[in-house]
Parts: sequence; structure tokens; C-alpha cells
Amino acid sequence: MRKVVLFIAMSLDGYIAKEDDNIDFLNQVERPGEDYGYAAFQHTVDTLIWGRRTYDKIQSMGLPEFMHKDKKCYVLSKTRTGQDENVEFYNGHPKDLIASLKQQTGKNIYCDGGGEIVAALLQERLIDQLIVSVIPHLLGSGIRLFRDGRPEQPITLTRSSTFPSGLVQLWYDCVPENQAK
Repeated sequence: MRKVVLFIAMSLDGYIAKEDDNIDFLNQVERPGEDYGYAAFQHTVDTLIWGRRTYDKIQSMGLPEFMHKDKKCYVLSKTRTGQDENVEFYNGHPKDLIASLKQQTGKNIYCDGGGEIVAALLQERLIDQLIVSVIPHLLGSGIRLFRDGRPEQPITLTRSSTFPSGLVQLWYDCVPENQAK
């Protein structure tokens, strides 16, 4: 069965962006030839889920080409409908979208944020695996990766890697609700 996998970076103090959506702190770990496993991860997924603010941020970066043309991309939005040349906007409940996607054949489903989407998916226990890259930086405030109010959920560390840049990558499997003790 397909898994929903969160692959995301955060500051050491748990923020994915500043209040104004600025993510410049991520640049401090950029190294020539180092992608922290991102390219290999991309081969394991064929579907992407983003929040609208994350999609808008990517669009504002002025990249020459949409980076996920080879994937089916959904943007969860309360206000936008239909589709554009890159994504389909989804206005329904995330649980319904995930259930539908998991019934289809394919590779894993990649969630890349943002904070509202991660919170919504964790609230419903819809994330199967967390891959979190911790950036050696204290942002101080901003948009938290893990918001308060979600249900308690056991996770199991399956892998950890450290890199010369100071980035630490943590891989966790989420324990299904029916297997939690």
C-alpha cells in the first residue's frame, strides 16, 4: 500500500519558515553535490500534496520550470479550485483525498507542507513516515512544523544521518493507531 511521507526541513527550534514565509535559513546547508537524499527520495514518489501557501511560495521563487512535472500534484486550498498547468486544487477533506490516493496503484505520496497541511494530516493520523532534516539554526519564531493540538502518536526511529554541514536527518515511521499501545 502507498504511504504518505512527509519530507521536510526545519530549524533546530522547530520552524519551517519565518512569519513572512521566508525560508532563507535553508540556504546555509547548501553544498555542491549534496542533496541530502532528495533525488533518491523523489524516485519513491509519484504524487505530491502541498498547501496553497507553500505552492504560492514555490511559484514566487521564479524557477525556470516547475520542479515536479513528472508527478501528480495536489494543492489543498479553501479558496482556489480547478487546476493550472502544474497542479490540481483540492477543496475537500484531506482524509478523503488520502483515502482515494491510497486506493490507487502507484508509488508513495509526498507531503511537502506547509504547516497547516502537516497539522491537518497529523490530526487525522494520515502521515505514515516522517523524514525531517534539522537545520543547525535557531530561527526564534515563525511557522512551526508541529503545531499544538494534534493527538499523541507514537513514532519509531528507523534511520538517522548526519552531514558535514551540520544537518541531521531523522527518519521515523508513524505507528498506526490500531497498533499503538
